[in-house]
Amino acid sequence: MIGVYENFPENFHYSKSFTYTPSRGTFQQKLTNLLHEINRSTFTFEDVGSPAVPNSTVIFAFGIADEGKFNFLNEAETKKVTETIGKNGLHVMDVLCAIRYYKNQNGKKAPLRFDYFLLRLVFDREKNAEFQVFHERGPRYIAPEELVTFLADKINNAATPRKILKPTEPP
Repeated sequence: MIGVYENFPENFHYSKSFTYTPSRGTFQQKLTNLLHEINRSTFTFEDVGSPAVPNSTVIFAFGIADEGKFNFLNEAETKKVTETIGKNGLHVMDVLCAIRYYKNQNGKKAPLRFDYFLLRLVFDREKNAEFQVFHERGPRYIAPEELVTFLADKINNAATPRKILKPTEPP
């Protein structure tokens, strides 16, 4: 089943709840397209969170769950997922987030250890979404809360002129 990873951990490292304004299906389609757009884009640590490694770049790779595996969100997979979501959307959307880090040294990119996160987005009927983050492995240069804030900001910036995702609890 698209969107659900059978082995998602029961305990997670961070959770934050949001409300969203479009329909669940529309929101999930926008999110899927945004994750595809972010894939393999280069960011600085300052773009994402606290600069853990100065003079470095960050590259994301997102994949969507399909039962026991994750499929990288390339053009074809993004189209497949957005069509599956349709108008009704999914109740659960599990995402793998691999983050690659590169330190810039003397004009060359030196790879650092990667981080691997599992994100579970749980949707209810009231237009609420809970982002649950599990840090699978890696140096944790980016904290789970920084990852959620980065994604929420990207979602809202893509939906200008108004925010479509708002935290349900104080920041």
